[in-house]
Amino acid sequence: MAELDIRTGFPPVTKAEWIQQVTTDLKGKSIESLNRTTPEGLETAPFYTAEDVDKLPLAENRLAQTAGRTLAWLNVPVVSFTAEIETNNVLRDLLTKGIESLVVDLSGFEVEKIDWPRLLNGLKLSDTPVWFRTDGESATLANALKMALPYQLKGGFFDDPISGFLRSGTNPDSALTQLAEATRLTLDSPQFRTLTVDSTVFHNAGATATQELAFTLNSVVDLYDQLTETGLSIDQVVPKTAFSVSIGTSYFTEIAKIRALRILWQRLLLQYSIVDIRYSVFIHAQTSTFYDSTATPYNNLLRATTEAMAAVIGGCDALSIHPYDAVFGESDAFSNRIARNISILLKEEAHLDKTLDPSAGSYYLETLTHQLAESAWNLFLKVEKMGGLLKAFETGFIQEEIERAYQARVDAVKNGRVLVGVTKFRHHEGLDPKSVRSSETLQVFLPDRRLAERFE
Repeated sequence: MAELDIRTGFPPVTKAEWIQQVTTDLKGKSIESLNRTTPEGLETAPFYTAEDVDKLPLAENRLAQTAGRTLAWLNVPVVSFTAEIETNNVLRDLLTKGIESLVVDLSGFEVEKIDWPRLLNGLKLSDTPVWFRTDGESATLANALKMALPYQLKGGFFDDPISGFLRSGTNPDSALTQLAEATRLTLDSPQFRTLTVDSTVFHNAGATATQELAFTLNSVVDLYDQLTETGLSIDQVVPKTAFSVSIGTSYFTEIAKIRALRILWQRLLLQYSIVDIRYSVFIHAQTSTFYDSTATPYNNLLRATTEAMAAVIGGCDALSIHPYDAVFGESDAFSNRIARNISILLKEEAHLDKTLDPSAGSYYLETLTHQLAESAWNLFLKVEKMGGLLKAFETGFIQEEIERAYQARVDAVKNGRVLVGVTKFRHHEGLDPKSVRSSETLQVFLPDRRLAERFE
């Protein structure tokens, strides 16, 4: 009598036996005919077993997912600054509606002209993390915050000079100088992260997950090279680092992308001889605008929900969900409420905040995470051999790689891939698409695109 598996009560079955049975059921076809290749070029099998994950460095990978992390993610809406009192009222109101953190977008405003005590009235940044999006004025902003708030801060800056250059050609030197000074000024606030590296510039141009991870990692190295030349030590800049990552609609790939990013981060730290597991990087995730559509736009709600679930199952530390009608311009109170409530539902009703790294142990996701990390690391090393991200960008390598990936996505839609509400099940929902700006007209280095735009 065959020995029984104590967990299932059935005799154990090897992968070879599964393959034999599947081959019989396929009636002459090989099991390899069921394999699929992802846009990242990764080959996925029709099923996985414990034998597959036994070959992986699971202990190392799981440590990267859990070290220094807390269970729950922060629900972080983005608020565009208009005027001090008006914006302050919005911020304080949000904190009564299930919000734990905030992003204040200061784009287009001069930091020195803002009345900070009035803007931050009633907010305590030692309790509520607040992130500020600014255009190369991080040191000016850090000085203003230090004067207005004489205590340790939580939150940080969304001000990535390198992604700014990749997107618009803006010389990053001045912003990098500001960033270095902002880092020095906030060294006494360890939970205030001044160096947020942005992957969205690659994601929205059409990059694959492999490219997004690799090029984001290259951005970190270029940023560290610039900052350490100003006199900052690597031990000073690493704890001040965060990532802001866009999450797309490919559910399992996006879960694996965040998990792979943590593995790659730990691997990168080893190159700097840092082995302290307390340096768990802070990952801010945001739902993707690349997959949004103006045709049947209420479907964007479903896309955002799938993307948000992938983000939290993958292990993000903070999550921003943009409203379904953001593609049309400014959103209304209804769409903003629905957006922030997606995150609340995932906590309060789906209970996804009760488990750290809930996808751990999944044969498929563990394998996909490993494949994605390895393919991204190899591409990262290739770019580093070219002299780093900016050098590779000067040669056109980055643009060509991403353009090829984007065109492959467009061709997939042309050849039958469904965009719900765009190429299939399309329905006019009464929202006016005339206010939408075409990304194709933007004069940028890496364009800010939407996949559905060509088909609307």
